[in-house]
Amino acid sequence: QVRLVESGGGLVQPGGSLRLSCAASGIIFSRYLMGWYRQIPGKQRELVAVISSSGSTHYLDSVKGRFTISRDNAKNTVYLQMNSLQPEDTAVYYCKASWEPTNYWGQGTQVTVSS
Repeated sequence: QVRLVESGGGLVQPGGSLRLSCAASGIIFSRYLMGWYRQIPGKQRELVAVISSSGSTHYLDSVKGRFTISRDNAKNTVYLQMNSLQPEDTAVYYCKASWEPTNYWGQGTQVTVSS
């Protein structure tokens, strides 16, 4: 059974930081493209950052220089370090594992940026 379990969300003040983690099980993690997405109620889910099996990364323009995606294949975990958080970063953040044509999603973790 495949499971992706996100953690690390919460409430943070503007300018603060959070680190999200996504622990995977039931897959050969090192093969998978891993991504972080976010969704605000009433809006489409958007790609925040992805990291390939070789470590190449890609970011949403609005988070470049503030967010960093990384992976630890020994721990089957992908991370999203989020710095200089702003209210517009408030969303549910989801982890996704992709190895075409298969995609798996986590259950999401809420990130709220508010004073």
